[in-house]
Amino acid sequence: MWAFLYFFFLLTGYYVLRPVREAMGASSEVTALFPPAMVRFFAAHGVALKDLQLQVLFTLTFLIMLVLQPVYGWLVSRWPRRVFLPAVYGFFIITLLLFHAAFHAGMPGRGMAFFLWLTVFNLFAVAVFWSFMADVFSDTEARAVYGYIGAAGTVGAILGPVLTRLLVERVGIAQLMLVSAGCLLLCILCLMRLRRHAVAREARRHLTSGEQPMGGTVLAGLRLVVREPLLRWLAVLTVFGVGVGTLLYNEQAAIVRQFYPDPQAATAYYAGIDLAVNGLTLLVQLFITRALLSRFGIAPALMLPALAVVLGYAALAASPLPLLVAVVQVATRAGEFSLGKPARETIYTRVAREWRYKAGAAIDTVIYRGGDLTFVWLHKLLSAFGSQAVFAAGLLVAGAFTLGAWRVVGEAKALPPARD
Repeated sequence: MWAFLYFFFLLTGYYVLRPVREAMGASSEVTALFPPAMVRFFAAHGVALKDLQLQVLFTLTFLIMLVLQPVYGWLVSRWPRRVFLPAVYGFFIITLLLFHAAFHAGMPGRGMAFFLWLTVFNLFAVAVFWSFMADVFSDTEARAVYGYIGAAGTVGAILGPVLTRLLVERVGIAQLMLVSAGCLLLCILCLMRLRRHAVAREARRHLTSGEQPMGGTVLAGLRLVVREPLLRWLAVLTVFGVGVGTLLYNEQAAIVRQFYPDPQAATAYYAGIDLAVNGLTLLVQLFITRALLSRFGIAPALMLPALAVVLGYAALAASPLPLLVAVVQVATRAGEFSLGKPARETIYTRVAREWRYKAGAAIDTVIYRGGDLTFVWLHKLLSAFGSQAVFAAGLLVAGAFTLGAWRVVGEAKALPPARD
């Protein structure tokens, strides 16, 4: 129940703010998004910042991830779990309070800063959550409960956009920062209660205690990814999974700029898309995820979403209709949240803590955003040739994503038996 509440509050806090970020990323007013000095710099060099809006944002996000990854590695290496887990969420709460002041005062450049911050927050906060869950639950337990824990997050992801639609036009964007900060405070309460269960499980099964600093180097996560075949294929799966999502995301952003120029209308539109994704995700998590993972392992949970992506891109390559883009977007994200993510996370219950806290976090942050960066620029190149060229290339990316899923299934079979 504490894990259920933890993920519920975490994704509620994120999804309250996600429509704000999406509306900013799709805004046609560069002066409302970027700092004036940055706009002037690009203009002085003959570059239309409006035409490279998402590419610049994703490039900056990746650079921030490169800086933060060794900082996070230092934190988890030098401090015990009872310190670094609350510290991560405490940092995000403090920055939310700063954004509340910035939006309230109308500070220039707040849009870009918030876009970058929320993207970093989402990856690190969720990566830390799932790493911690692998301390709390065994492999068998994880297969039984991860679907339901994911459903808790989905309920939060549904509630978040509902709160945004109800509040944004009444109280303004600045007050949404306080709502999210309150959710993160509740996350800290949940993780402190869950820590007792992690300590008890580690003692009962004679596992290495997470109450002691992990040690190792700050870049151990990336080194493990290079060295270990399973981690390498998880990284491949992540990169190409990001690729299929990024190509769709960019097409969707172009549609929003055309049909929803008003920031509040765009925010409401993105909230509606999130509701559709999360509604489908919840149904799968409640009625399908546990059965697949408990009875058949990770293979169908990884392969079914991959095959669905291939079929979706094949349809888009043949007929790139705007409505079909939205349908494939919903199916892609729902498959990832309800099946792909829980399946991958059960793997980390069977490996060393350094794998999940360092290598897993590296895959979910730096490597994830490296994929984002690659495919956002690839989309810029392909978009010059039209939507069919984008989706034809996306079909190849979807094929590589499917290959990655298949190889992860094979490598996971070589792991030692779970210590349940």
